[in-house]
Parts: sequence; structure tokens; C-alpha cells
Amino acid sequence: MSSITLVNSMTGLLILTSLLVIEVKKPRWAAIMYSLQSFVLVAIFITLAYTTKTEQLYLWAASAFITKVILVPWILYRALSRVGDSEQPRNVVGTTLSFIMAAVAVTVSFIVVNQLKAAAPFKPALAISMAHFFFGELCILTQRNIFKQVLGFCLMENGSHLTLAILAYNAPELVEIGIATDAVFGVIIMIALGNQILKHLHTLDTSELRTLKG
Repeated sequence: MSSITLVNSMTGLLILTSLLVIEVKKPRWAAIMYSLQSFVLVAIFITLAYTTKTEQLYLWAASAFITKVILVPWILYRALSRVGDSEQPRNVVGTTLSFIMAAVAVTVSFIVVNQLKAAAPFKPALAISMAHFFFGELCILTQRNIFKQVLGFCLMENGSHLTLAILAYNAPELVEIGIATDAVFGVIIMIALGNQILKHLHTLDTSELRTLKG
């Protein structure tokens, strides 16, 4: 198997892990699935670095391993351990419909990417990275648990990260540092807001956040 085929094949695991993040009932398990997805993303970066002979991508892989595989899941898991998994609001849509919407997103992404001339060898990987924007939105829109919605943001960020790696793998290391810090601080801020909502309103169900009180 060539390294190009390996990259395109590994992105299929990103679809599987995204669906697991969205559909597993316990948010702590969703955080673990996100860590697994990020590990696959690191492996893709390393393979891309070898294929394109781009040393920067090795640094991207190291940074992604520290922030996405270890730091962000640890922050999420620790926060979820404090609040527990006892409250599980029902999803807005069922699992079957979520899978159908995800399949539509992947199909549309492949159609769009096939019209592009850029990144020809990695078009399947590029299509899946673009589909991850929808996966993140799907998680945010269909999950009523605040912390599961935070994971939706993380899925979108993984998609943008892979898209950049495919289209601009020669970007300087500073770009990767900016992406990594943005993800970490974004998660910290959203978790802090979620903790405050739980503290004052005693719920993680976003459907109950209907009234703004000054």
C-alpha cells in the first residue's frame, strides 16, 4: 500500500470516530473517542510528512499529539468527572437520522472536492476533512448536553486542521502553534461557561436555557 493510499484510507477512521463522538451516550466516553480520533489525525500528519517530504508536518504531529490526544481530552474528562454522567438529555434527532445526515455530508463533500484541481492525490482525505465541519455542526445542533457540544467544536477544529495540512502543508510552524492554542483555550473557555451554567441553573440540557436574566 502506498503512503498516499494509506493517508486516504486512514481518514475513513475519522468518520467512524466522529460518529462515535456524536452518538455515544456518556460524554466521558465521547472525550475518549475524540482522543482516539486525534491519534489517527497525528498518524495522518506523520504519513503526510513522509509522503510530501515536509519536515514541518512532523512538528504539527508532535503539537497535535500533545494538545489533541492528551491535553484537550484530559481537560474534558476531568471536567466531566466532576459533574458526572448522570444527566443525559435526549438527542434532538435519532441515531439513524444522524447517520443519514453524516452520509449526505460526506457525499456532498466528495462531489465538491472532485471539482477542485488542488491536492489531487489526497482528494478523498480532503473531502472527509471538509465533511468534518458538518460533523461538528451536527454534534452541536443535535446534542443537548453542553459538553457534547464542546466536542462538536473539537470535531470542526480537527477538520480544519486536516484541511490546512493537505492544502498548505508548507505553512510555517507558527500557524500550527496558533491552531493548537486556539483549540485549547477555546475548550477551556467553553468548559468554564458550562460549569457556570451547571452551577447556577443545575442543568447541562441546552433546551432548558431559554430565558436570559439580567
